[in-house]
Amino acid sequence: MDNNAYRQDLYQAVNGAWEKTAVIPSDKPTTGGFADLADGVEKQLMQDFADAQAGKKKFENPLMSEVMKLYRVAQDFDKRDQLGAKPVLPDLAKIEQLTQLSDLQAQLTAWYREFPTPFGIQVDADMKDTAVNVVYAFAPSLFLPDKPYYDADNENGKQLLTIFKDMSLKLLTMVGKTEAEAKTILDHALAFDRSLVPYVKSAEEWADYTSMYNPETFTTFSHYSSNLALGQLVQDLVADTPERVIVAELRFFENFDKIVNPAAFADLKAWLYLNKLLSSANVLSEDFRQVGGTYNRALSGSKEAMSQIKSAYYLASNRFSQVVGDYYGKTYFGDAARQDVKQMVEKMIDVYKKRLHANNWLSQATKEKAILKLNKIVIKVGYPDQIKPIYEKMHVDDTKSLYEIVKALNAVVLQDNLDKYHRPVDRTEWGMPAQMVNAMYDPSRNDITFPAAILQAPFYSLAQSDSQNYGGIGAVIAHEISHAFDNNGAKFDEFGNMNNWWTDEDYQIFKQLTQAMIDEFDGIEFAGGKVNGKLVVSENVADAGGLSCALEATKAEADADLRAFFINWARIWRMKATEQYKQLRLATDVHAPNVLRANVQPKNLDDFYATFDVQPGDGMYLDPDKRVKIW
Repeated sequence: MDNNAYRQDLYQAVNGAWEKTAVIPSDKPTTGGFADLADGVEKQLMQDFADAQAGKKKFENPLMSEVMKLYRVAQDFDKRDQLGAKPVLPDLAKIEQLTQLSDLQAQLTAWYREFPTPFGIQVDADMKDTAVNVVYAFAPSLFLPDKPYYDADNENGKQLLTIFKDMSLKLLTMVGKTEAEAKTILDHALAFDRSLVPYVKSAEEWADYTSMYNPETFTTFSHYSSNLALGQLVQDLVADTPERVIVAELRFFENFDKIVNPAAFADLKAWLYLNKLLSSANVLSEDFRQVGGTYNRALSGSKEAMSQIKSAYYLASNRFSQVVGDYYGKTYFGDAARQDVKQMVEKMIDVYKKRLHANNWLSQATKEKAILKLNKIVIKVGYPDQIKPIYEKMHVDDTKSLYEIVKALNAVVLQDNLDKYHRPVDRTEWGMPAQMVNAMYDPSRNDITFPAAILQAPFYSLAQSDSQNYGGIGAVIAHEISHAFDNNGAKFDEFGNMNNWWTDEDYQIFKQLTQAMIDEFDGIEFAGGKVNGKLVVSENVADAGGLSCALEATKAEADADLRAFFINWARIWRMKATEQYKQLRLATDVHAPNVLRANVQPKNLDDFYATFDVQPGDGMYLDPDKRVKIW
């Protein structure tokens, strides 16, 4: 292909022909790039599960026997259909037995362990002292994906709400409610959901990660509600009296009495009932599974539900994610590849150090702290050395219904999280299983994770040139490193503690540069809407740093091929998606749309212009004074 196509639209030049013939699977919203690798992992593991069930394969790890028990129960749709709604009815009846808010308060601790609540309690590392675990408090989720969907002029929100209502009414009648009763429950539940909207955070607000750190004294937290003993609940759950609670959504808890009060009890009760039913549909009969997935399919644009066998595979593998990941990583990745990729990560960190040394806007003091942070990054590649101890406690009683099994497993997971309060933070824990096609940086641990599943072509392959690998996994590796210095990660030190290690002057320049990144993306038209620059800024800062650092590493190679580098960068972002999924991502995802990730970032790099002879007037041209360079 001649340079002109690349000069006009890099993404289309690389992916246009593929996009014309690519077919989105009927049970998924996307294909291409990450999704293709995920499909390959799914196919391989589902075959292994089938072989094990047929006696053709044996798993070395005894914990896989629990996975297979859950898999067998989940795929027994004859039994699930025979039971129908029966497994969930006793729990729904318990919700119906509530007659006033004081009934909920009287059993709040036991209730929290089994039923929905209009708030959440979680134990995690203290963002300012990441060696210790503390209690966090959260608001509940909304029925629609984000606050702007509730705006009067949001047509997408209106359409989704109609679908949500239809689905909910069907489910309510399927558990024995008359149409009139179902409508009453739904109306009350929607009223409660609507009452949350002014007080919960939007996706844009959540994009400012550190805004969730609002430590309040235990006494202050205890007094947020006049009707529910929130303090006593926390004491019961963690078997201690914390000095403080980190309130992730301060606006919500400061207005808690406006939301949860005796006058709103009928709305709350209906909201609890509907939430319990919605969360249970996927583990009941096929009818429930099909109807209960209607809204999410509309949200993503998927044409049909997963097959029964595939849904059983995902239910089992997700519940035992690290056990399955351990098998996948050791079987299909191995330690040799793990060491090879780890060396690549270390090389990218060295490139980053050199760039920091050569940086022309940071002071020496800030540079030294940044390099110290790089030196302390913990690298996690392939799969963990040890499986988390929680899986030893997760037993599947295959004489029980799927609903009961999943409920029991949920109880183990909840208790394990609460028990963390009395344990030091385990920095060896992984935030992703090995079979997940993704990567991450955790600012509170200052670690980067690259699961085995992403370490495949086109991201990484021994069959690809070094330049291609740098345009793929190299840029992804450097992207995750860059998160240590994005608008969120920059607020954490080498130990993952929220701590200002910048000089005031340096941080002001950094804020100006991140604002330039916001401006570069803000308002770009996509999928009938416009990009929110603030929502996607952290990922864009990481993309920019990742691509520029990977480019520098490529240029250091004797056989550097910058065309191959940029072409593979565009290739890894290929994605064909439903319009609904594009719109959902645009509204709620902290990542920019894939086509923009592929096209906008290269425009900031002078080497891209030289490589493809990009000139003023070309589609990929950006005036030099508008090119954003941070890392």
